[in-house]
Amino acid sequence: MLTKKRYSALDMALWTRREALGLIVYAAAITVLFDVLDFSFISPPWTSIALVGTAVAFVIVFQNESAYGGMWKARKIWEGIVNTSKTWGMKTIAMVTTNKMESPVSEEAAFRENKTIINIHVGRITALRYRITSLEN
Repeated sequence: MLTKKRYSALDMALWTRREALGLIVYAAAITVLFDVLDFSFISPPWTSIALVGTAVAFVIVFQNESAYGGMWKARKIWEGIVNTSKTWGMKTIAMVTTNKMESPVSEEAAFRENKTIINIHVGRITALRYRITSLEN
């Protein structure tokens, strides 16, 4: 799977060089046969060209829809993880307060405790994100 945001024209040319060369040779051979050697019987009917073009368009549309559907599903899953993490963070802050600690502590100590707990959670989520992106490549 290709996952970069942008690809250069050189990348595209390198990926398709064999197919492009084959199509250029094929088109040149047909052109020489039709124009130079006057082989007019090789002229294809327009109906078959339109039919093949329509079939190719449908295949491309279905492939694009499939790729977009997978990306959308991954985005919704990640959005769910982020929203659940935000809710968990708010509940953690609400639960870890000075009046709910075993021994009396200052507001600053409770803030540090909250920050430590939430930072650990953010670290785990970041590790999950890196693990997911490493599976794509």
